[in-house]
Amino acid sequence: MATAYRYVVADVFTDRPLTGNPLAVFTDGRGLDDETMQRVARELNLSETVFVFPAEQGGTARIRIFTPLQELPFAGHPTLGTAFVLGLPLQRGVIELETGVGTVPVVLERDGRGGIAFGRMTQPVPRVEEVDAAPFLAALRVEEQPVLPVERYDNGTQHTLVGLASLDAVAAVVPDHAALVELGGTGVTVFAGEGTRWTARMFAPAHGVPEDPATGSMAGPLACHLCRHGLVPWGEEIVVSQGGAIGRPSTLHARAAGGDGLIDAVEVGGAAVIVARGEFRL
Repeated sequence: MATAYRYVVADVFTDRPLTGNPLAVFTDGRGLDDETMQRVARELNLSETVFVFPAEQGGTARIRIFTPLQELPFAGHPTLGTAFVLGLPLQRGVIELETGVGTVPVVLERDGRGGIAFGRMTQPVPRVEEVDAAPFLAALRVEEQPVLPVERYDNGTQHTLVGLASLDAVAAVVPDHAALVELGGTGVTVFAGEGTRWTARMFAPAHGVPEDPATGSMAGPLACHLCRHGLVPWGEEIVVSQGGAIGRPSTLHARAAGGDGLIDAVEVGGAAVIVARGEFRL
């Protein structure tokens, strides 16, 4: 006899349905093995799908995150979206989610009616390394030189950040996805902006995500990158626009604390809205 596995779909890093980055959250993944979870994620074909399990390390819950092609130890929009999904029935102000890189707390802010209006997660502090820009520029089909060093940040998911001179240059990027896959499992982000306002596009075809509508695990490193290179003061919140190029506009808030090039803490926040519920019978 088939077992019903219920899921919720939330649009993350937005407060409007059918924008932002859609996420499926299976609120009780017990009974599902690794292969079935991966096949379900491929069936849904969203950037990520989350399966929730009982906590093992004292958190609120343990989560496993799957792209259409593989499991990730950490990702931003699944963590934030799951906190919104669990925060409503649990009525908690902080949801602590156990991930493959440790427990990530998400502080939830409520509106006057008791609904969740905003969430802020404290992300793992990323490791940073400079990389050769040439193969990334070639894969992106970008001829101009980047405005900052091209660096890779790893907070459980790898992101390589390529700063361009203008928003028009970011909008014009048409990458060679096969060449991006050859560069390995890193997501590749192009970005531009000034002050506290930035626009980013993130490509991760190696994960089965040609272009991501909103990437919370990238927004934190982007704040770190801008602070480390003096474009944004440490501790100042930036607002990142993403997803507009693929019709899924998203808004991400990010802040990095540190100094002298060293990162002490990373925080990423945004809104989410639940748009659907359903079940798989497996």
